[in-house]
Amino acid sequence: MTIGTAVRERILQLCRERGITPNKLATMSGVTQSTINNITSGRNNSTTVATIKKLCDGLELSIAEFFDADIFKELEQEIK
Repeated sequence: MTIGTAVRERILQLCRERGITPNKLATMSGVTQSTINNITSGRNNSTTVATIKKLCDGLELSIAEFFDADIFKELEQEIK
């Protein structure tokens, strides 16, 4: 699994856990709906840390909490 896929899956997981849609997350975080749609659809596989931080702020979650998930322990090496 790549980091882009893991970030996408983590965002969707957090939305499910909180009972919100990605569109609601856009409102909560100030990240545009199109950016979140691009991330969650897999069109954007290189989300910036600044965007992840905004999403975390909207979810009232720290960056450390965002990345403290099993999905990030299964990442494949990006450089081959």
